[in-house]
Amino acid sequence: MPMNTDNALSKGGIYLVLISIHGLIRGKDLELGRDADTGGQTKYVVELAKALGEHPDVERVDLLTRLVIDPQVSADYAKPGEPLSGKARIVRIACGENGYLFKEDLWDDLDVFADNALAHINAQQKLPDVIHSHYADAGYVGTSLSNRLGIPLVHTGHSLGRSKRRRLLASGLKRTDIEQRYKISRRIEAEEATLGLANLVITSTNQEIEEQYGLYDHYQPTKMRVVPPGTDLTRFFPPEGTERKSDIAQEVMRFLREPEKPLILALSRPDQRKNISALVAAYGENAKLQEQANLVIIAGNRDDIRDMESGAQEVLQDILLTIDQYDLYGRIAYPKHHKADDVPTLYRLAALSKGVFVNPALTEPFGLTLIEAAASGLPIVATEDGGPVDIIRNCENGYLIDPLDKQAISETLGRILAEHETWNRLSENGIKGVRKHYAWSAHAEKYLSLLHPIISEVEPPARMCLKRRPMLYHDRAIFTDLDQSLLGDREALQRFIELVRTNRRCVSFGIATGRRLDSALSMLKRFSITQPDVLITSQGTEIYYAPNLTRDTAWSTHISHLWNPKVISGLLEEIPGLRLQPKSEQSSFKISYYIDPSIAPDVNEITRLLHQHDQTANVTFAFGQFLDIVPIRASKGQALRWFSDQWDVPLEHILAAGGSGGDEDMMRGNTLAVVVANRHEEELSELTDIEKIYFAGRPYADGIIEAIDYYDFLQSCGAPRP
Repeated sequence: MPMNTDNALSKGGIYLVLISIHGLIRGKDLELGRDADTGGQTKYVVELAKALGEHPDVERVDLLTRLVIDPQVSADYAKPGEPLSGKARIVRIACGENGYLFKEDLWDDLDVFADNALAHINAQQKLPDVIHSHYADAGYVGTSLSNRLGIPLVHTGHSLGRSKRRRLLASGLKRTDIEQRYKISRRIEAEEATLGLANLVITSTNQEIEEQYGLYDHYQPTKMRVVPPGTDLTRFFPPEGTERKSDIAQEVMRFLREPEKPLILALSRPDQRKNISALVAAYGENAKLQEQANLVIIAGNRDDIRDMESGAQEVLQDILLTIDQYDLYGRIAYPKHHKADDVPTLYRLAALSKGVFVNPALTEPFGLTLIEAAASGLPIVATEDGGPVDIIRNCENGYLIDPLDKQAISETLGRILAEHETWNRLSENGIKGVRKHYAWSAHAEKYLSLLHPIISEVEPPARMCLKRRPMLYHDRAIFTDLDQSLLGDREALQRFIELVRTNRRCVSFGIATGRRLDSALSMLKRFSITQPDVLITSQGTEIYYAPNLTRDTAWSTHISHLWNPKVISGLLEEIPGLRLQPKSEQSSFKISYYIDPSIAPDVNEITRLLHQHDQTANVTFAFGQFLDIVPIRASKGQALRWFSDQWDVPLEHILAAGGSGGDEDMMRGNTLAVVVANRHEEELSELTDIEKIYFAGRPYADGIIEAIDYYDFLQSCGAPRP
């Protein structure tokens, strides 16, 4: 029976936003195995969106992914929208560069994706009830959207950075090489932040909760629930007897001298973790197994191995060399191409031959191919690490093996092939087990039952009702930090103030500072700075509006989420190298320290300490000596975006200027940005790789003026008509 979601249903049903950014996502003919980014996750999120769209309690599902305009990939990925069903659709969001990029190269573009995703959400008739992020990159975006909108966040990791780093280190790779290739620290940082904020973490297996998420500082098992992925039983079902006539069957059989033998089928993308070469070696070292069956390796699609990315090249070359080493020609098939629609046929073809499906991966977070094979009546042999443990426990349709034990792999495969009664029992168990545990309808029902209490508890944040004359709705805005950005050169400051005054009719002027209100006002008076229209103080925790310095109390309510200042102060009380700043620099939403970097732990270690004690907050290091801790929803950048929504000034019409780490998130995303020449090099080093951020040649206010000219910011400036 459909669950009773009173809160959402009273508004017309549940509106869900799913986010899955990397890879190539479309409604049909998914390019599974094309590369490391087009694996099971892409299939999962599309099928999840479809299944949820079929549920009567769901009004709409938007699956947000990256817009890709690239002649090297299909034009399908350049379409802004694609329907999946009557209530579900794919929405493609611009994300920095147009071309297809691997997930490791997307980090600097994710703030742009978040800003554009927010614009899409705000353009809808109502806000989503839940945001569900998939993988670390979507977690980064989902965290931003959840903070800005006050909407619950659900997260699915799919695979985790700490686990990956452990495996790579164990394989012999150096930590520096891992960092350079996989950007693993940024991934882990995003995962920690997501786990700290998420209302619910959905996993596929208990093993993920206990052994993978357990590695994280923000490990909170009470917020984690197992909801196994579903499979499409209209596509994956037992053999019909016509499979040998299919095109893919002919493609496979052309490799084999004795095509009537049972087929041992392995299907995955060409990734070292999938351990395919070890399977080939296990088969090559067992003459009896070669007599019993043929081996079929489906490892993605390729035209020329030399044109593939280096990891895939290495795997495929290793497979071919292993085939040659054991002289397996005529007993092993490794076709170059297959379509997504061929995959169900391959399972049925192997089942019709009384064969076996094998997944020898070093680790398998879940294993969608295992339940697809089971639904097709194909017994399975799978790695004992990860999701296969739960699948085989539920379905009783195969055996677990140590992926590093080649003899165990070959002997287990041989035993299933030799024992016909065992084969029949495992086949039947798999078909029944998938229907019971892994149908998409059951997945959607359990998934929605977990969302109901989350949706019921949360109300979107209120907004301030400010009474402003129409002339104050300006066309654009300039925001700048005070210290070391605006201040430092009195003559340049006067030129900047005059420029602002001259264009006051169309440009809103804002200050974003780490100083408290009284301290900021004192500096404005001291340097004769025009009163700003908006004053963001205390590191983004307070917002005031001209002319009467009206405090945005809705912002204060919004950022109070998960804020525990007494607990945080207690945790940091004995940390060496930290000293509280005077009371004049503290506020109800900001804890400020002087930090001596030569003595104190680095900022990452301080953040980690907070995570380990379930404290979710933003930690900001500025000018090499100041450390501010504020609520997770507060920062200069988040306050600026709150202003953007409040005053209806597009981010693309906001120029943000800064020079220290506390200014960084103002300058990421869709704002126009300038880093003044007297910047703090180390704190803003990561911004140098972002093309759209302008690095001025002049310091202080002169650098801001330089950026105004660079962007031609005032050329088309005009106040909207009343």
